[in-house]
Amino acid sequence: MSKKDSFVTAIQAGYTFSGTNIVLGGAMLDAEAIPGLQIKVPLRTMNRHGLIAGATGTGKTKSLQVIAEQLAANGVPSLLMDIKGDLSGIAMPGTDNPKITERAGKIGISWHGTGSTVEFLTLSGEKGARLRATISEFGPVLFSRILGLNDTQGGVVSVVFKYCDDRDLPLLDLKDFKKVLQFLGNEGKEEIEAEFGQFSSATAGTILRKVVELEQQGADTFFGEVSFDVHDLVRIDENGRGVISIVRLTDIQDRPKLFSTFMLQMLAEIYASFPEKGDVEQPELCIFIDEAHLVFQEASPALMQQLESIIKLVRSKGVGIFFITQNPVDIPDSILAQLGLKLQHSLRAFTAKDRKAIKLAAENYPITEYYDTEDLLTNLGIGEAIVSVLNDKGIPTPLAHTLMRPPQSRMDILTPTEIDNIIDRSALARKYNQEVDRESAYEMLMEKIAEVQDMQVSREQEAAPAKRQKAEPSVIETIAKDPLARQIGRTVARELTRGLLGVFGLGGAGRTRKKTGVVLNIN
Repeated sequence: MSKKDSFVTAIQAGYTFSGTNIVLGGAMLDAEAIPGLQIKVPLRTMNRHGLIAGATGTGKTKSLQVIAEQLAANGVPSLLMDIKGDLSGIAMPGTDNPKITERAGKIGISWHGTGSTVEFLTLSGEKGARLRATISEFGPVLFSRILGLNDTQGGVVSVVFKYCDDRDLPLLDLKDFKKVLQFLGNEGKEEIEAEFGQFSSATAGTILRKVVELEQQGADTFFGEVSFDVHDLVRIDENGRGVISIVRLTDIQDRPKLFSTFMLQMLAEIYASFPEKGDVEQPELCIFIDEAHLVFQEASPALMQQLESIIKLVRSKGVGIFFITQNPVDIPDSILAQLGLKLQHSLRAFTAKDRKAIKLAAENYPITEYYDTEDLLTNLGIGEAIVSVLNDKGIPTPLAHTLMRPPQSRMDILTPTEIDNIIDRSALARKYNQEVDRESAYEMLMEKIAEVQDMQVSREQEAAPAKRQKAEPSVIETIAKDPLARQIGRTVARELTRGLLGVFGLGGAGRTRKKTGVVLNIN
């Protein structure tokens, strides 16, 4: 049997699956596409996570676009992080040209321009439906880890959350947290120390500076209400296609802490609120994280441990996570080992460090007799990749040099007018872009402190001639007993949710959202 015949037999056997699958492209041997020999991935393994890697300009974004639109065509919604601003074209049909026709013919597919239903979301100043979360939804442990606090400082944060829970003081945004922290270090210090022990003002000051650092990266626009419901990411349009949600992040490339904060909270919220699915025929949601190194470069060891745990466990919720980056070495080995689909575009070898990275990347793929993987990685053309996926039994498929299929949507960005038209029609934008600044811990403390201080001054003046027989109630006791303050607190607190770690009972009250599935403890 010739090398070509042997290759065709191996690829056909390796990429023939039961159930629904999507076509990624056509197999290549000796730099030539073999007509009709298609490289596919089973839809049921798309919750096993994946990697799309390659140097700038090699076709990573188009591969992401292809996978997202093929998922949408099969009724699977997805969430895309658009840091470079070049994914918006997925909303509009593409335009045919001779190169597209030629490539589609080599792969053995029919091509027609098709756009997808798209929702634009935003964390900052970009146009789109606002993404927000409350401080309470994070929970004390996750919030502490995002701030990069040590165990002692994290313990103080847990005390702040517990204190607010017990006294119905809602923690909605950063100014709420800062005000409570300042209060407990001054007016409420005696009260907090009587209940929880010594409260260090120096530690509180350190935490406050960490919060200010997070604020300077724009996190004050992320924390607050209306809090985004992650179930709005799992939607199907009237034609049965999955809705593609695109988070527009072009203005936060220099604010990686805000990006990593958002991503970790989103993943924790999804894990906490999505029901257990086990092995399903297709995923509930696929998440594509572009420029994935931004998530990891700002993560502390404790935060990395949390992320690794989520990656391992969220698969059972029917959620697949795909990292897009220039080099696989950007992804920690512990997470890289969890990724089922690996799609590698060309790498550049300009330095000794580059060559070492290429050697390491080649070792991440199955051994093959048909390619010199290390050499192939530097000689892939634009729109070509080496691919390995998991088959429907969870076994890695043979490595395949692949001519990637062209996207059916527009391979260019939308105009500002087109983006405005989509946002104007968006129900999510109307739902989440309303301004809400209800009375919470900050306002309640400020108002009641002023009232109680006036009351105490008045009483002290009246009782000055004689020694008090009974100690005056503390400021926070008066606040806590006030019927109006307690009623407001209860109303708001019922609407708050906890992040993943709150569900696990690692400090703070439990979530109030309805959840199904198992509850695990993660250390």
